[in-house]
Parts: sequence; C-alpha cells; structure tokens
Amino acid sequence: MSQRIAPTLLSVTAPTQLPGHTQGGEPLRRSMERIPLAKPYWDAECEKAAVAALNSGRWVKGPEAKAFGEEFANWCGAIAAVPCQSGSAALWAALRLLEIGPGDEVIVPGMTFIATATSVSLVGATPVFADIESDYWCICPDDVEAKITSKTKAVIGVHLFGQPFSSRLREICDNHGIALIEDAAQAHGATLEGKMTGSIGDIACFSFFPSKNMAVGGEGGMITTTRPEFSERLKRLVDHGRNDTLESVELGTNLRMSEVNAAIGRVQLKHIDKWTNQRRNNSKSIHHNTKTRPNSEHSWHQLCILTDDPNVMISNFNNAGIDARVHYPIPCNRHQVYSEHFQHQTTLPNCEEVSHKLVAIPVHPSLDDEEIERIKAVLHLRS
Repeated sequence: MSQRIAPTLLSVTAPTQLPGHTQGGEPLRRSMERIPLAKPYWDAECEKAAVAALNSGRWVKGPEAKAFGEEFANWCGAIAAVPCQSGSAALWAALRLLEIGPGDEVIVPGMTFIATATSVSLVGATPVFADIESDYWCICPDDVEAKITSKTKAVIGVHLFGQPFSSRLREICDNHGIALIEDAAQAHGATLEGKMTGSIGDIACFSFFPSKNMAVGGEGGMITTTRPEFSERLKRLVDHGRNDTLESVELGTNLRMSEVNAAIGRVQLKHIDKWTNQRRNNSKSIHHNTKTRPNSEHSWHQLCILTDDPNVMISNFNNAGIDARVHYPIPCNRHQVYSEHFQHQTTLPNCEEVSHKLVAIPVHPSLDDEEIERIKAVLHLRS
C-alpha cells in the first residue's frame, strides 16, 4: 500500500451519514468525513515561516518575496519570476508588460475561468474567443490560427485543469510574431515536451488560491518570463511602475505579495513536486478515462470526468459524501458580462458540447486509500 500525504487541514468538514446502502437487507449507515475537492496544506513549518515573517516587522517588500520569486523561477525554468496578489493580477500585469490596450485583440479559450478573458477587457483590449479541443479541452490551435488578424497581439493559452496546451500554440505565435501567455493557474508542475509550465510561453501566470496545487495562506499569484528584457519591468509593474530610485517610469499599480504569503509559498514550493507526483498516482488509482496529451505530464489540479448525466453523477458523489461539481458550465463568451461582445451569440461547438458535462472530482494529494476506493465506487455507479 502506497504511503500518502496527510497534511494538517485548515478546516475539517462534518461527518457525513450515508443512507441508501444495504447489507444483507439491513440499512448500512456509516459516518465518515466528507471528501472535499481540494484541501489547502498547512503544517508547523508553514506556521513557523508565517510567524517569523510577522515578527520580522518587514511585512511587505522584504526578503521573502524576493527569494520566493527567485526560487520559483529556478524551479520552473523561467528567467525571472515576481510574486503578486493573485492569478488575475498576474494576467493583468502580463498584458501590461506586452503593452496591450485599446484596439488590440487577444485570443483566449472559450472554456476557462472568466478572468482569462476579463483581464483582456480590463486593459481595454478585445478578447477573441476560440474553441477548445474535443479531446484535451484546451484551446484549439486550428481555431486560434483561423482567428488571428492584424489586430492580434497575443494568445492566452490555458493549461486547463493541469493539462498542458498544445505545443502548436508556440509555433503559431512564433510564425505570426505574436506573444504567447501561459495561464498556468491550475498547472503547477505540469510539463510539455520536457519543459515545465512557466517556461513555455513568453510570460506565464500562476495562481496560489487556496484550492490550487500550492497555496500561500490566502490570495496570491506569480508572473514568470522567458524573455530577459522583461525581467526588470516585471518588478516595476507590481510596484506602481517604480524603478530603484522610486520614480514611476511606467504605468503600474500595487500588486505586491506580502512577506507572510511569500514565506508560506516558499515552504509550499519545497513540497510541490512530491504533491504533484501524488496527484498523478491518485489519478492512476482512480481508473478514469480522461485523456492526457502525449509528450506531456498533467498536474491534475482537477480530475474532470466527461458525462452525459452530470447532475446524476454529482448527486451520486454527494450522496456518498464526496464533493463534485461542474466548474465552467457556461462558455465565456456567453456570460452576461459579454452580452455586448461581437461573439456573444457565437457557437463554439466543442465548448458548447462539453462545458456543462465536465464533472470535477477529488484527486488532491491528501486522499488516502480508503477515500480513493470511495471515489472509484461512485464512478462505477455511472454505468
């Protein structure tokens, strides 16, 4: 039996009574803890690091954030990395770094968290929605290429649920002279053709929201780059556009990560490879049929199951005391915020087909063997 990670949890859900099971004609009622979709990791080392950062009296712009950025860049193979307040903040900064604004277009997937698209709108540019692949659910390279115009300045490829996007995106962007931004919010530790996420695009954006593969004790994000000319500007954009003399030399704002969050992030970074391997092992143990891209390594932020009966599946998991949900039931272009967008009524066939049918189930590294068996048992019911 494999040894599994058992972190101290920030919260514990109430025990769940499971009715409806019978054994020998008699109702079998078991009390057990509910299995959540995600469990943020917290231990004595995280607490010690957080308290030390508080006791230092240097709560912002100190050594922890600087070290966290350097260590993260070394880990993922980027030239530079700068911590920030969230994955959404990282996306905004990436677009500002590329000087994208009014009159420009940025191609984004039609199925993703809405911030991928709204970050483009917030800098005054226009998101252009592309369909997803039918098999791996990431942005479709063929549709991306078909939607490139003279106004296109970048493509944001999302490593959805931890699945790396197609390497063709890099080729397409290079051929057309446009930037590639990785939305790696869900893909800490994923790899594509030997490269880790964060080192594939020109710029990459990570999230440390508590449900993500690693966290920082609250909100947080990271911006990485593979282009040397962006290294110094990254630091300025999250600090009011200021240089070392405290003169604001370009438009920026306060997106800095606190020293406490950075200290926690540094601890979590030490464990991320171990956690990612456990996610992969858990995914294999659950025996699902979700496809993974060849020549890549999925990081399994979420294990999503495609089903024609999502409500039934979610109900089955709920009755077994297991959290399950559809993450992105509405394609981004259909959201009310884009009711005036030229693509609001556009049908993106694969997005429309699968977005409401993908049920996320637990795959996090603190699942034990009994919990994995419970998950497998419910998956078996769907037939």
